[in-house]
Amino acid sequence: MFAVEVYAAVRHFVFVEGNSRREAARVFGLSRETVLKMCRFSLPPGYVRTKPVTKPKLGLLLPVVDAILEVDRVGPVKQRHTAKRIFERLRDEHGFGGGYTVVKDYVRIARARGRETFVPLSHPPGHAQVDFGEAVGVIGGVRCKIHFFCMDLPQSDACFVKAYPAETRRRKPSWMGMGLPSPSSAGCQCRCSTTISRLRWPRSAATAGESGRGRSLNW
Repeated sequence: MFAVEVYAAVRHFVFVEGNSRREAARVFGLSRETVLKMCRFSLPPGYVRTKPVTKPKLGLLLPVVDAILEVDRVGPVKQRHTAKRIFERLRDEHGFGGGYTVVKDYVRIARARGRETFVPLSHPPGHAQVDFGEAVGVIGGVRCKIHFFCMDLPQSDACFVKAYPAETRRRKPSWMGMGLPSPSSAGCQCRCSTTISRLRWPRSAATAGESGRGRSLNW
């Protein structure tokens, strides 16, 4: 392993002074392969494994451990195997002669790998997210509770908020307040994150028989 100063000197000799790599190898007393690596990396890359670490004792039983963990993912939480229980099963059922630590380390890495989930977010034009909330405001010098309607268009980050005296009024949000077209004319589909049935919106605002979190409204 060479120091950072050696890396900097070799790279300066080649890239700034314009000398060849062969000349750098002769001047600094290094092999051509070493000079090539120094020109490829601005900092020492450190040791990089070319293949995974071999597990001479556990390697043949890794499919068994993976099968146990796969069954645990769909089973009840209280019936899932601990790393110690997996080690005991490998020892008693398969004659595993290794130690507990290697089993514990593999189980920890395998479970962390199984929890990695990436959900791509896609917001087509016309899709909106709707929610309702409460706040305390002062209107005409009187402190009172207000109920507000919030709509967000994720694709354009446009938002619309309007306050109401109560959640039970049979009225729709005033889209003209911000110069927005009617959702019905624009084909807007809203996803609501709260229960709509208790708000008593007109039947034309939602499909009959549907209620609850995550429902769609087609105004």
